[in-house]
Amino acid sequence: MAEYRLEMRGVSKSFPGVKALDKINLKVRPGTVHALMGENGAGKSTLMKCLFGIYHMDEGEVYVDGKKVDINNPDEALHNGLAMVHQELQPVPERTIAENMYLGRFPTKKVGPLQVIDHKTMNEEAKKWLDNVKMPFDPKKRLGNLSISQMQSVEIAKAVSQEAKLIILDEPTSSLTDNEVEALFRIVRDLRDRGVSFVFISHKMAELRKISDDITIMRDGTYVGTWEMKNISDDDIVKNMVGRELTNIYPPLDNTPGDVLLEVDNFTSIHSNSFKNCSFKLRRGEILGFGGLVGAQRTELMEAIFGIRHTTSGEVKLNGKPLNIKSPKDAIRNGIGMITEDRRGSGILGCLSIADNISIASLDHYVEGGVKLNNGKIEKLVQDNIGKLSIKTPSSKTLIQSLSGGNQQKVIISRWLANNPDVLIMDEPTRGIDVGAKYEIYQIMISLAKQGKGIIMISSEMPELIGVSNRIMVMCNGKITGEVSGDEATQENIMYFATQF
Repeated sequence: MAEYRLEMRGVSKSFPGVKALDKINLKVRPGTVHALMGENGAGKSTLMKCLFGIYHMDEGEVYVDGKKVDINNPDEALHNGLAMVHQELQPVPERTIAENMYLGRFPTKKVGPLQVIDHKTMNEEAKKWLDNVKMPFDPKKRLGNLSISQMQSVEIAKAVSQEAKLIILDEPTSSLTDNEVEALFRIVRDLRDRGVSFVFISHKMAELRKISDDITIMRDGTYVGTWEMKNISDDDIVKNMVGRELTNIYPPLDNTPGDVLLEVDNFTSIHSNSFKNCSFKLRRGEILGFGGLVGAQRTELMEAIFGIRHTTSGEVKLNGKPLNIKSPKDAIRNGIGMITEDRRGSGILGCLSIADNISIASLDHYVEGGVKLNNGKIEKLVQDNIGKLSIKTPSSKTLIQSLSGGNQQKVIISRWLANNPDVLIMDEPTRGIDVGAKYEIYQIMISLAKQGKGIIMISSEMPELIGVSNRIMVMCNGKITGEVSGDEATQENIMYFATQF
């Protein structure tokens, strides 16, 4: 057996105006989980796309089990034993589990002069591979009925069915509960023990500690180094990722809340299993955290305030004035903005440029003569925000989908800064981004609060809630069950209120 399952040697890749990868090395041992870490924009995704033939690398070599291979497209990657489970799953929810597993490679049989899909064979084979990863789903069931974690398990079963020697997991736990993470790790450990190798891309060091054998760190498109996970500390990982020591995970919370800015009174959803009788106040210059477990209805409550969801009762006041919000357009016109939890699904407009994504919520301010946009003013707005938020991009015309997650999040924040809202709702604002980018997002939030804005932050990470919030409201089963601040803002107290059914 070769010493390494995968070797990438001296891989370089440039795009117009930027060198994305500069002589990167990656060596993955057989039967191990290899963590790949780096800040957003470090080049992790670009490296994987070069491996899979999605991008053609400018220079470098790839070896699988000691044999040099040329990979020009994803199909060739699969034939060389490589598979990838993407962060953003792309299932066909209306089709069956088996059909999703065998998409593009359906087994066929001859019926008279016709070749038709052999559903019997496909279902039998799918069942065998699902059982192989200890996920005994019915292959004939509709995929859309599964949870995100179960869909990921199906993707892993699909990879195993393709006889993958190495599986890349790109941020696989970003949308999973703790129990779902453990279920995923059980599958990974079982396959690792059977000789399958994994590249695990994540920003969650605690999880990587549990599952990884080795770690490679990248920074700004360069290779920093590779270590056995047991031989490197968390502080050294962060230092190598960002090129400097982060002595504090959270910036100083030096904003001072003032008078009441937003009042929400007795908000109740039209759906009986959603939020009910929710009341709270947000002060000017305050960061108000919202905590709770999955299903607590925090997002649903905020979407109702923003006009996405409907209520049967309740009132919203801004600066003491009652608001009549029936749609997001009403919310925006009244000075309320919202950064949604699903950055790709309902945040960015992936097929449009950075400039379009920043300006789209404030175009009314740049119309001249009722019909024509002032492109010069829009470009100045965009460049000001690119500089202010340190967005890494070669051009404002770059498609936003080509940016890292952290830079995409900064673009979305810029969109609302351009609209100058009084209240900004931020739902899981640091999900899927690295520790350095998180720190920058926290700084932006505190800066906005010091300007007198009111910030509402939903977060599932309790240390983040405690580190960045002036006060924390806790929800459980659709109700606000508690409020903590100061010395009372502990993980134990938050969890107590989060479980008050």
